[in-house]
Amino acid sequence: MSSGSPIQIPSRLPLLLTHEGVLLPGSTMRTSVDSARNLQLVRSRLLKGTSLQSTILGVIPNTPDPASDAQDLPPLHRIGTAALAVQVVGSNWPKPHYTLLVTGLCRFQIVQVLKEKPYPVAQVEQLDRLEEFPSALQTREELGELSEQFYKYAVQLVEMLDMSVPAVAKLRRLLDSLPREALPDILTSIIRTSNKEKLQILDAVSLEDRFKATIPLLVRQIEGLKLLQKTRKHKQDDEKRVIAIRPMRRVTHVPGALEEEEEEEEDSDDVVLLERKVRTSSMPEPARRVCLKEVKRLKKMPQSMPEYALTRNYLELMVELPWNKSTTDRLDIRAARVLLDNDHYAMEKLKKRVLEYLAVRQLKNNLKGPILCFVGPPGVGKTSVGRSVAKTLGREFHRIALGGVCDQSDIRGHRRTYVGSMPGRIINGLKTVGVNNPVFLLDEVDKLGKSLQGDPAAALLEVLDPEQNHNFTDHYLNVAFDLSQVLFIATANTTATIPAALLDRMEVIQVPGYTQEEKIEIAHRHLIPKQLDQHGLTPQQLQVPPATTLGIITRYTREAGVRSLDRKLGAICRAVAVKVAEGQHREAKLERADAMEAEGGRERSEDVEPQPIGDSGAAGLALPPEMPILIDLHALKDILGPPMYEMEVSERLSQPGVAIGLAWTPLGGEIMFVEASRMDGEGQLTLTGQLGDVMKESAHLAISWLRSNAKKYHLTNASGSFDLLDNTDIHLHFPAGAVTKDGPSAGVTIVTCLASLFSGRLVRSDVAMTGEITLRGLVLPVGGIKDKVLAAHRAGLKRVILPQRNEKDLEEIPGNVRRDLSFVTASCLDEVLNAAFDGGFSVKARPGLLNSKL
Repeated sequence: MSSGSPIQIPSRLPLLLTHEGVLLPGSTMRTSVDSARNLQLVRSRLLKGTSLQSTILGVIPNTPDPASDAQDLPPLHRIGTAALAVQVVGSNWPKPHYTLLVTGLCRFQIVQVLKEKPYPVAQVEQLDRLEEFPSALQTREELGELSEQFYKYAVQLVEMLDMSVPAVAKLRRLLDSLPREALPDILTSIIRTSNKEKLQILDAVSLEDRFKATIPLLVRQIEGLKLLQKTRKHKQDDEKRVIAIRPMRRVTHVPGALEEEEEEEEDSDDVVLLERKVRTSSMPEPARRVCLKEVKRLKKMPQSMPEYALTRNYLELMVELPWNKSTTDRLDIRAARVLLDNDHYAMEKLKKRVLEYLAVRQLKNNLKGPILCFVGPPGVGKTSVGRSVAKTLGREFHRIALGGVCDQSDIRGHRRTYVGSMPGRIINGLKTVGVNNPVFLLDEVDKLGKSLQGDPAAALLEVLDPEQNHNFTDHYLNVAFDLSQVLFIATANTTATIPAALLDRMEVIQVPGYTQEEKIEIAHRHLIPKQLDQHGLTPQQLQVPPATTLGIITRYTREAGVRSLDRKLGAICRAVAVKVAEGQHREAKLERADAMEAEGGRERSEDVEPQPIGDSGAAGLALPPEMPILIDLHALKDILGPPMYEMEVSERLSQPGVAIGLAWTPLGGEIMFVEASRMDGEGQLTLTGQLGDVMKESAHLAISWLRSNAKKYHLTNASGSFDLLDNTDIHLHFPAGAVTKDGPSAGVTIVTCLASLFSGRLVRSDVAMTGEITLRGLVLPVGGIKDKVLAAHRAGLKRVILPQRNEKDLEEIPGNVRRDLSFVTASCLDEVLNAAFDGGFSVKARPGLLNSKL
């Protein structure tokens, strides 16, 4: 023994009761304090104490503190650890509590509990010496063999670990610098042991018992490491992970188990595998540097941190993105033309543009993907033709629905500083398809919204700009990604709601509505076979002749596309499916009846007429309808009901003051009636029909031009005056009143309607017109000519009056429509009026007739 006096702990110690872990001398533990007596100990002793002695307390393991002061103390563990409170941290959430960081000094034994409230205080007896240990001579005599054996196992355990880890290197230095008598407590607190095993080490007061209890624990850890090394022979030495040890300062100890070790090993293996994927991936060097930096952060980050999962998800996304992976384009132009013709009828502009792209790709391999915008009414096949383009090129296809999107983060992604952040739809789509040259369909780009979260249309400017999208930066990735090989196809019903800057970046291709002949071809090539397949029918069971299809188109639908036509054909198939199913049921009943007659020996023959499709009151044993079932106009009325649209043009133009105009809508072209009437009044002009400002101005222009040319055409009011508004009110109405209307193209129609009203002559019932007017009587060009002409053709009209400067647009109209219609091009209102009335509109004044002002 040393002749000097050893350091002594106070003989009276406040007791901290804990059941979360076991504190051994020489180790550090973090414990939570939330019970009544322990809270009072911290507040009264640690927080208010001013001396070093006030920070020393006795930690009693395996003893829960009662939740209330009124409860008695439970039996205390006999041996405890004198500890020094290093840190105290308080919090009020979810309830008031403190977190203590304590360091073990030595063992003590409770002699007597002096008081229990407000916190327990006991008289203790120190069992270990501080700073001084038994002499080397005594150690050599009594514990030499045990000490050497323990030291050998400790060194063997540490050498099996990775010495580059700071905790391992520190442990190796401790083995040589500390007295061996202090090592059992320190090593037991470091290696994975249960609370029960630590209590055994704490209760081992003599050094001999302590060494004997610790050596089996070291041997167990060594055997576990050897087993792990056998299962990880393929790992390199620098990939060894620390399993059996923990950092010297550890958050509240949780007992280890084999399953937890395996899970941590799997997590560490995943990080190593993730790092290998990053190094072997084809991502650009700037992106790889960012990923390797994140991998280093991930290795140092505890798995309990929320940022751990976020960083790991980011790295997995970066590895999965197709940085250089692409598909090979099929550049056979003949095969592409055949495939496009088989998938879609008409659409010559679209097919021509795709074939042009293929031809240029044959000549230049690094051609940037074009950015197309298909604009047309609903139901004409804009979305389906995008899928066909991808099929023709042999590329992957991905559709992004932009209708109603009002957050720019949907395009560019969220920054990773936000909880729940994710990449934008562009990067997500690339991850889904797995290649960097897919066909992206940006559906309904004209229906993008705008909100406080930004303007997604502005975010699309970078995506759809060929000069910028090779360096597109998503907020989530924060590195550049090349979108130049992506073929972007946007669809829209109108360009009016697309911002000008975004529209300027796209190549707009108009997709007009179909003619009646095109609809018939589409129905028999695509729609009817599709509906037969969807309803389990065959062409041997149902036939729809072209005349019936034309009846559906003209009487039951009035649209630019074919969606309503498809629904009507589906209704026919469902009605026929009912007849077929009932016929099979009748066949079974007839077979059973024949079998019963054969058993009775009776023979009976009778002729039964086939049942028509419209007959719903057949007898139970009637034969099924003959196949195939042919749908004629009578069956069409039985299935679809009375016609929804009738040719009412001639009836509505049976009196003066009515004319037919042509209007363009996002749903296609439409015919528009304009009605006028006059009555006695004060010269007011009334306009109804939900008109916009432009149409109201067109009406005022029309009445002003007619008033100024009233003498020329001999137009008078009811009293015979050339002042058309003298004591006369005029009312203009545009059916249907519930639909909002605006635009300049109704000007010539309003003039014709008012000219008919004041002249008393009828406008031709087979003529429609469109064009903007000026105050001098000129007719200016308008847009949407093809859709308007197709609407006139659908309505059965024969003559169309157009502005002369729109004559060039007639080349886009199919030949069969041009043959059915007569086109009159006009540069001034005189020509319009001459074409709109039978025999022209020029009226000569009778000689000698004077207009009296009296």
